[in-house]
Amino acid sequence: MSTTAVPTAPSMLRGGEWLLQPSSSDSLFTPEKLTDEHRLIGRTAQEFVQNEILPVLDKLEQKDWELARRLVQRGGDLGLFGVDVPEAYGGVGLDKVSSLVVSEKMAASASFGATFGAHANLTVVPLVLFGSEAQKQKYLPKLLAGQLIGAYGLSETGSGSDALGARTRATRQADGSFLLNGEKMWITNGGFADLFVVFAKVDGEQFTAFLVERAFGVKSGKEEHKMGLHGSSTTALIFQDVKVPAENVLGEVGKGHKVAFNVLNFARFKLGAMCGGGAYGAIAESAKYAASRRQFGQPIASFGAIKHKIGEMVVRTYAIESLLYRTAGLVDARIDATPHEATDGGPALAAFEEYAVEASIAKVAGSEALNYVLDENIQIHGGNGYVRDYPAERHFRDARVNRIFEGTNEINRLLIPGMLIRRAVKGDLPLIPAAKVLQDELMGPAAMPAADEAVLGEELRAVDAFKKTALMVFGVAMQTYGEKFTAFSVERTFPGFSVGAEEKKMGVRGPSTCPLI
Repeated sequence: MSTTAVPTAPSMLRGGEWLLQPSSSDSLFTPEKLTDEHRLIGRTAQEFVQNEILPVLDKLEQKDWELARRLVQRGGDLGLFGVDVPEAYGGVGLDKVSSLVVSEKMAASASFGATFGAHANLTVVPLVLFGSEAQKQKYLPKLLAGQLIGAYGLSETGSGSDALGARTRATRQADGSFLLNGEKMWITNGGFADLFVVFAKVDGEQFTAFLVERAFGVKSGKEEHKMGLHGSSTTALIFQDVKVPAENVLGEVGKGHKVAFNVLNFARFKLGAMCGGGAYGAIAESAKYAASRRQFGQPIASFGAIKHKIGEMVVRTYAIESLLYRTAGLVDARIDATPHEATDGGPALAAFEEYAVEASIAKVAGSEALNYVLDENIQIHGGNGYVRDYPAERHFRDARVNRIFEGTNEINRLLIPGMLIRRAVKGDLPLIPAAKVLQDELMGPAAMPAADEAVLGEELRAVDAFKKTALMVFGVAMQTYGEKFTAFSVERTFPGFSVGAEEKKMGVRGPSTCPLI
């Protein structure tokens, strides 16, 4: 069921295409276009957090995992875990804008937001996108009701960002089952989850995803002593000859990278949404405190320095919100433009793969904007922001991990140009011809554009200049490093691809042109 007024297919830009051509403002989805149904699901999530989670946050931070389980079940009763799931499996089958709105509201409690994300985004979503019909029927209804709690086991001590370097092994047995041996680290919900999406190598090479029940013999390590998110469980998972039935392979043997990378596209976007929601909550706290805190006989909100801080916080958060809603609208438009059955997750999978660049940008920009906002929130609170009597201190600690979650920001900064270059060499994104045109423009006679007095005219011109700058950097990098740059960008960020020999061309000899294998 679609509830979003989305851009029409003819005006819909492909992933990364915003770098090369302008967008029609009429085709972009913005918060002002939210429907009544969007606002209702957002209000439901907000009231759940405000009325049922925040009042018991101290108990959650004391590791009361039975309480956490009850809260997950309550969220299931409200339909919050089923937003991305078809009705046939017990979900509510809403669009991705609805999913974005729910994630924003969950940000008010970062600890439970982590519990929510591991369950809804990293367990439910892989099942919807890659699960067999039997797997969906068996697990999804119980996950959505909160009867089962989910977790995601990808990271290991020696392979945090290098997911394909995992050492956990799955050994085939005569009856078709697999024995899992190894250890996963930093698993959110690890202390009390019932079902795990676990990645291991079959026969030492074939990276594969499995659905592993705790009852199969999974053991949890001790709770990690973390800087923040004290109200979420984080443990190691230990597998010692854990027997997994053949029917619990998620997707195909040897194709686990498709599960991991595509699920992370979705999770990065949702993490960006939580960062945006958290930033707006902190802005509200800052404004309220600044209005009530008096110094030198007047509220500190009247001081120019405080006004500037709050204004900068709003500007940065507004930019993240714009990116998120625009991308959600594009995802929904692409899904709606693809004929499919309600139970078919293929179009959603393809849409998030198409906008993987935007998802990584949302994750990086969102987490760093939130970090800025929360730092300024502490500064506005002064000494009170540094003590636990006020929530500003907790927000700051809880948010630090966002720059590590779902691939570090450094890895995502490699992924973004890598994905763009990959699309360029495949011919899906005309970066190379555009860079050549820009080069010709720069080599031509200099021309100063006339002043633009239209509303936001100068700002639009600045955005165009930034795009050209980025395109120029791409062009120079490809021209300077050629095959080395292309090979590094593709092979390091997309394992399984390789680059063929440089083509001998009649012209355009600066940019690299070679086949992908």
